[in-house]
Amino acid sequence: MTVMAEHTSQMSVDEFETIASAAPETVTLEFVDGRIGVKPVTDGDHNSIVSWLAKRCMQTRPDLDLYQTQGLRVDAYRQSRARPDAVLAPEAHFAGHGEWADPAGTLMVVEVTSYDSDTDRRDRHEKPAAYGQAGIPLYLLIDRDTCTITVHSSPDRRVGGYRDVRVAKFGETVVLPDPVGIELDTEILKNYVR
Repeated sequence: MTVMAEHTSQMSVDEFETIASAAPETVTLEFVDGRIGVKPVTDGDHNSIVSWLAKRCMQTRPDLDLYQTQGLRVDAYRQSRARPDAVLAPEAHFAGHGEWADPAGTLMVVEVTSYDSDTDRRDRHEKPAAYGQAGIPLYLLIDRDTCTITVHSSPDRRVGGYRDVRVAKFGETVVLPDPVGIELDTEILKNYVR
């Protein structure tokens, strides 16, 4: 989940902190390139999906960590900053990298759709293009609107996006190809949709 709306004028860090301290709990504010951005707070089902995936990754690949909300610098996406719902990388890969890390070494990014008007543009179009152009090997989209999981692989750094896109329905077994090499039984995801 990332920035949904952007304020168009520049502001200082102090101005941002003042606004953020008064924001309601129903939104999360981000400060990107001198601009304030608003995104909805994730719901319990969204968080349960990310937690489920983290457990599967830990069981199958204990050499990897699933980082939640790690910021990545991806040039093709919203002023070079994207904050995926989760990022799969080698254990302790992002230690010392700060809030916005280079995507090199990232094995997979994960997005879980939200029930908002920006989901289609953000998660189904902009992000696969940006993540592919950044050379991230896999993009996993868990789409609660369509009850599908889409595995994007074989990134195309020249034009962006991915050359291989496979879609499965919730309940089917999904294989995350190398370099991840994990098989997911997705039956439980049926419990996390409206």
